[in-house]
Amino acid sequence: MKYDIVLCGVGGQGGISVSVLIARAAMDAGLAAKQSEVHGMAQRGGEVLAHLRLADGPIASPTIPRGSASLLLAFEPLEALRYLGWLAPAARIVSASSPVRNIPSYPEIEGILAELRSVPGSLVLDAESLAREAGNPKAANMVLLGAAAAYLPFPPELLARAIELGFARKGEAVVAANLRAFEHGRAANS
Repeated sequence: MKYDIVLCGVGGQGGISVSVLIARAAMDAGLAAKQSEVHGMAQRGGEVLAHLRLADGPIASPTIPRGSASLLLAFEPLEALRYLGWLAPAARIVSASSPVRNIPSYPEIEGILAELRSVPGSLVLDAESLAREAGNPKAANMVLLGAAAAYLPFPPELLARAIELGFARKGEAVVAANLRAFEHGRAANS
């Protein structure tokens, strides 16, 4: 079994943190994990990309070949469009719908969302609104992780445990808020 995930967004959205949480949960499930990250500008708003490869055996390379990713987890819709070429034919997309207009020529959002929604297996969510409903407007990344949980090759309870461990040093209230956002994402994809 192999399962390749492309995570993309812009700086400050928590994409690398989500990649680490998925890797931790996968390893708790007994899978091997390799990750490769690319950070754009060294500030919020620059491109962020992570390749995360999971397998039940050795993984030779941390980078995912074009056309072979099982899941595209996008924290920003224009970034999702940029990485569609990495998807395998039966892949899934989980993407936020809210744009981060970090360039002056940012395209019209409705066209971007229409193109994403036209891809079979896509789920485009208003993760920011769901995070606000969960009580933590900064937890849109946890909403998207919750929505993607249904597609990952291990039980979602392992992700919840990874969230608990990953945010423990920030206190119980932060852990609880992130778990609520995660559950809101799961419910949005049920």
